Amino acid sequence: MKPEQQLLFRSVQELIEQAKQNIVRNVNSTMVMTYYQIGRMIIEDEQNGATHAAYGKQTMANLSQHLTGIFGRGYSVDNLENMRSLYLAYRNSETLSRNLSWSHYVVLLKVKNEQERIFYELEASTGNWSVRELQRQLNSSYYERLALSRDKAGVRKLTEEGQIVEHSTDILKSPVVLEFLGLKEDHRYSENDLETAIINKLEHFMLELGKGFLFEGRQRRITLEGDHFWVDLVFYNRLLDCFVLIDLKIGKLTHQDIGQMQMYVNYYDRRVKQPHEKPTIGIILCKEDNKAVVEFTLPLNNEQIFSREYKLYLPSKEELQKQLL
Repeated sequence: MKPEQQLLFRSVQELIEQAKQNIVRNVNSTMVMTYYQIGRMIIEDEQNGATHAAYGKQTMANLSQHLTGIFGRGYSVDNLENMRSLYLAYRNSETLSRNLSWSHYVVLLKVKNEQERIFYELEASTGNWSVRELQRQLNSSYYERLALSRDKAGVRKLTEEGQIVEHSTDILKSPVVLEFLGLKEDHRYSENDLETAIINKLEHFMLELGKGFLFEGRQRRITLEGDHFWVDLVFYNRLLDCFVLIDLKIGKLTHQDIGQMQMYVNYYDRRVKQPHEKPTIGIILCKEDNKAVVEFTLPLNNEQIFSREYKLYLPSKEELQKQLL
């Protein structure tokens, strides 16, 4: 095939794929807006006198039966209640995202806290999350874990703009949740086992890390006067424009761990990063953090080296919310 034909074929293929994506997006948007209007009509009917509980239930049942008989599935009483809830939650239809499907909104409507729901809606829309990924982020208390790393102004910004990555601390969650690895808390595993499990589920791990991460490599060697050292995982964050080094520790964090990471970060800053790139970030993922050791080992103005606990199970939402109070 001639090069000019390859270009033509690829261009036509991309055009068709884009058209298909636009069709799906338009169908989803139309469906959400239709269901929104159905919810509005139900609410207006209630306000016009159909407020008696028994009458309201019967009306919903009759409406469900009528619509199902004509259009088939999708108009159960539960789904009609969701449409009603959608209108109540979004009185201004302009705030509805055109990138999310009805299934996304069914999940979002379960989030009772309005600010938290807005955060997840923003993240799902800008991150092109699938419904499954949205549910996973809800289950892992993504919002609360990001909020724990921020002051009150930062938390407010989360609910207004979503996760904006501008500073090194913006990418940190507390804790990092690795339940997708399938490792059990009571099972004996090595740091190599943990690393291998992460590599096998790299896409999931990068979603857990957050926005802008690109995988650069594993077990990157550093050689100093004949001695070899190995950085477990190396990423690049295109939003922060810097390398992110991750060291894995299956025990409690020690000051030796921090010293080792300091060496890795210094090496990358002095030998690897380009002049236009930002300072390297080092993250020690450990089974048990040691905040006192971190505090007295690192300088007060530290913005490069961080420790975070990892969990092999989904955290309790209630416990994380208590920490936010």
